Amino acid sequence: MTSPAAIIEVAIPLHLDRTFHYRVPEHLQHRALSGRRALVPFGNRKLTGYILGEAAETEIANLKDIIDVLDSEPLWTAGELEFFRWAASYYQHPLGEVVQTALPAGINIQTRKGTSGVEAPLTGGKSVRRETFYLPGPVEAVTIPRQPGAKALEILEVIREAGDISGGELRKRFGTCTPQLKRLAELGLATAEEREVYRDPFRNREVTRDEPRLLHSHQKMALEAITSCLDLQQYSPFLLHGVTGSGKTEIYLQAISHALELGKTALVLVPEIALTPQLTGRFQARFGGGIAILHSALSDGERYDEWRRIRRGLAKIVIGARSAIFAPLENIGIIVVDEEHEASFKQSDGLRYNARDLALVRGRMERAAVVLGSATPLVTSIHAAAQGRLTILELPDRVAGRPMPRVDLVAMKGSKGVLSAQLSTGLVETGEQGHQAIVFLNRRGFATFLVCAECAKPLICPNCSVTLTYHRQRRQSLCHYCDYAVPAPGTCPACGCPSLSELGAGTEKLEHELKELLPTARILRMDSDTTSGKGSHERLLSRMNDGSADILVGTQMIAKGHDFPEVTLVGVVNAEASLGMPDFRAAERTFQLLSQVIGRAGRGETPGRVVVQALDTEHYAIQSAAAHDGAGFYRQELEFRREAGYPPFTHLAAFAISGLAEHTVTEQADAAARLLAHLKTELKIRVEILGPAPSPLYRLRNRFRRQILLKAASRSDLHRLLTSWRQRAAVASTVRISVDIDPVDMM
Repeated sequence: MTSPAAIIEVAIPLHLDRTFHYRVPEHLQHRALSGRRALVPFGNRKLTGYILGEAAETEIANLKDIIDVLDSEPLWTAGELEFFRWAASYYQHPLGEVVQTALPAGINIQTRKGTSGVEAPLTGGKSVRRETFYLPGPVEAVTIPRQPGAKALEILEVIREAGDISGGELRKRFGTCTPQLKRLAELGLATAEEREVYRDPFRNREVTRDEPRLLHSHQKMALEAITSCLDLQQYSPFLLHGVTGSGKTEIYLQAISHALELGKTALVLVPEIALTPQLTGRFQARFGGGIAILHSALSDGERYDEWRRIRRGLAKIVIGARSAIFAPLENIGIIVVDEEHEASFKQSDGLRYNARDLALVRGRMERAAVVLGSATPLVTSIHAAAQGRLTILELPDRVAGRPMPRVDLVAMKGSKGVLSAQLSTGLVETGEQGHQAIVFLNRRGFATFLVCAECAKPLICPNCSVTLTYHRQRRQSLCHYCDYAVPAPGTCPACGCPSLSELGAGTEKLEHELKELLPTARILRMDSDTTSGKGSHERLLSRMNDGSADILVGTQMIAKGHDFPEVTLVGVVNAEASLGMPDFRAAERTFQLLSQVIGRAGRGETPGRVVVQALDTEHYAIQSAAAHDGAGFYRQELEFRREAGYPPFTHLAAFAISGLAEHTVTEQADAAARLLAHLKTELKIRVEILGPAPSPLYRLRNRFRRQILLKAASRSDLHRLLTSWRQRAAVASTVRISVDIDPVDMM
């Protein structure tokens, strides 16, 4: 008599608010364990499901059997599952999609109908195996019955020197050598076997080892505070608030070294792919191997291999962008979030998590130290430190007593040129002195847009509520949201006039003007147009590092984290651009961006100078950044937030309602607002409901968009309302409604 089939709980990676139960056939029961994937029937499809464990309820009728168990080892631990469940609950997102986000891309299996009508599996995440040759023992002890030949002996000597070597490497050195390898194997001199190898994102990178640097007094105090908590192995959240160039990275390195000595591991989050090469270079120079990187610029194969190295305990330090918060790293001692203020830690679609916030959650679960580092922390972080929820560690001075750069504000009202006289003169002088410069403009393209000389109408994207940006090099006017493009300069679609004028400036035009001003200067441009290729960030940055470029022009990707000692001049064009954004964080982001780019100057032996150009230089965000006055800015900004009822004094959730039919979107937005208002009264909670209203970008990729903003002093009230709404809402199939907890983008 066979035992009854076990019943397991399975999460499916679809947008569903529940998990599912399946029976396990007897022959699979020893393998169907928590942490493994199962191939399960779902409707008329077969999907990858995630086994969460045995079902709490065992008397369930009419259950389907799982088809197979896909893993021999668990892909996540019980502690990681607890973290996934927390994220799913907090961000109101299906658990199956949270687990899918945490696993490497391409690992899941689905089925689809092929041209023959037969279902074929879609798989990803395959390992790579390579033929490797090594010696079976000391050659001197082997009796050679027949001379293997001169070429074979040469090959044998290479294998001896290498210890083991791939067949591909041997063939690269010796050409066709299969007969010789076969002969060496016959004689028992060398053995060949298939070994799994990892695709290495660090290949071809040479790094010179370095040693820990001497710390100044404030660095020492900060490091001692962190290492003391590491010794106690208790959750300790820190805010490392240090001016640009104050040596935050050296504190990270020495704190992580201490964690490794204690047998712990380390997780380092950075906001931009562009920052990863320079930071990983520092870490490799200090620690050598045992480092894994995780970010979107890796191929699926590289990412899969890095994930497996981490899972198998072969990497003790993980460095990556926001998705690295889900790295399968065990025994974490320290989590570092570098540039903690950056909005790019927030995922903008799917699971809308914030890696900066999840770092604190994971750190608490792991009983680890969490270090949030920034020269311009979030307003909410400064407030949390004042409330005692973060321990603040101050680094008020640059290393080696270097001064902060001198900042000149230049009002550009009435000026027609892109470059002021002050900035032009400074660039010429910097070049003559043999130093480098950075010129920052947070808009790519040649011109902001083209406008008709006759009817004065700009070129508008037919799919989005934005103007098209003119790119001279591509000879196109392009939408930066949906990639719609038309030949440029072209004719006016409204009146047919062939005369279109350029208005505004982007990085492409800025590069053009700099080349006219400084024809012999070696100028690099770094924006999303020039960094789309694999490894392009690293190639551009290496040219600044080795001195083969004189001027770096770019958008916000050049504004933070980079350390170029020879940069003595920084120019900022159109400094007030971000102040016009319809977002309560506009002043904060302007202050942060300006402070960061100002901080790129004077990080070496020569003092730095900055020229900040703006139409109006009087705004407190610009004034505070220029004066290096963070305390003054935070004081004024917190006063504004308190009066307006925005974070950190309230908690937010944003509804985004979109669809192809405008009237349907309007109806659904109104219905959602009515239901929210009804539930608010029913639950007797205090939540302010703003909207529905058109989104600032009302039409995006042909979809009409409206939004509702919820504000509450109590986070629990907000979550109770959202949970009730999800249980009661009826949404038309033609409309998408997404809920963003703690939104950072109000567009």
